[in-house]
Amino acid sequence: MLLDLFGFLSLTFTDILDICLVGLIIYVLVRWIKDSPAMNIFLAIFVIYALMLVVDALHMKLMSRLISTFVDVGVIALVVIFQPEIRHFLMRLGVEAHGVPLVNRLFGGKEREMDKTSVNEITEACNRMSADKTGALIVIPHKVSLEHIVETGDKIDAHVSRRLLMNLFFKNSPLHDGAVIVSGDRVIAARCTLPITERTDIPAQFGMRHKAAIGITEESDADVIVVSEETGRISFVKGGKVTPIGNINELKLLLGAAFSGTGTERKKRI
Repeated sequence: MLLDLFGFLSLTFTDILDICLVGLIIYVLVRWIKDSPAMNIFLAIFVIYALMLVVDALHMKLMSRLISTFVDVGVIALVVIFQPEIRHFLMRLGVEAHGVPLVNRLFGGKEREMDKTSVNEITEACNRMSADKTGALIVIPHKVSLEHIVETGDKIDAHVSRRLLMNLFFKNSPLHDGAVIVSGDRVIAARCTLPITERTDIPAQFGMRHKAAIGITEESDADVIVVSEETGRISFVKGGKVTPIGNINELKLLLGAAFSGTGTERKKRI
């Protein structure tokens, strides 16, 4: 017994640790889902749980039985109805776990480094597509596998070149609609489908390409380059944050920093 409060409430070190861990879990959950529809679900569950505690404390047997039955059925309904939200949460948890050195060493995939030649080819292709207002969506994975995304498109496995990227995103090309996956010095796949972010605070000027870029970077450690078809502006997306690119040298620096782990990235939270 380490602590006595008000003479009737006793707390041990284990109790304090238990309360702190529960508070931390609730904080992380709220932080992750605060901008998504799942926040309303979380609040509803919290209200029902609080009501159940009150009913049990007052020994209201009929209400307690009714709420318990509702909770038992509701858990199954939540798993079935909100499967995408649960999957998104587990994906985010996995991405966060990759940031832990021990977990990354045991379960992390091997990252394919991108050389300067590939960086130059990608940036020059984006520069040309920006000038021509050709929409583009280029995904560059790191240690988290995107095999499930690759399977949604057409596999290519070709050497990275500006001409190839420009041809893939050419508006009359059969592969232009979707994302291109680039790993190391290889173009892995094209016409890939990306998950759309559920955030509701996305500025109106951002179209489906930007929302897809934000969505995949929320679920993985990938970086994404977006070229707007309407304005020709280039954006660099990492960790759900969009960085507008002022010039092509800035894009080269961001790509270089993404693989070297050094450098300062100018991030703009949207």
